[in-house]
Amino acid sequence: MNTKTPHSMPRAPLEASVAEVMTPTLVHCRPDASLRDVAHLMTTHGIHAVYVFDEILDEDEPPALWGLVTDLDLVAAWPVLDERSAGGSAVTPLVMVPSDEPLGRAAQLMAESGTAHLAVTDPTTGAPVGVLSTMDIARVIAGGLTVDVV
Repeated sequence: MNTKTPHSMPRAPLEASVAEVMTPTLVHCRPDASLRDVAHLMTTHGIHAVYVFDEILDEDEPPALWGLVTDLDLVAAWPVLDERSAGGSAVTPLVMVPSDEPLGRAAQLMAESGTAHLAVTDPTTGAPVGVLSTMDIARVIAGGLTVDVV
């Protein structure tokens, strides 16, 4: 007989919210940054994507122009690496998902758009708050997700 209490019941991984799983790091560079600088940011922080935008002047307002450069974008730019900037290589428009969205919906959005990274935004302001990658989802699937049930 199963004697688990409701507080230790595993939650289905794809029922989690994006906020529970995303990487809440906003590593970014300016649009004029070189792709070598972007690669340096990726290796220094152990990440696969870097936001591209000018400085955020107001915490409640998203940057006016922003994009995302992924490790795959760097690989694709290899032949012209020194001729391209972060702004010229950034994926725009971004595929975005609000942080309160269910993880299952985010996974579906990744599959439909053929992208391995989603820009996670604040559901109220639209400001960037993190990144959700296929590796974040794989981590949840591999280890499950246990949450407190009230």
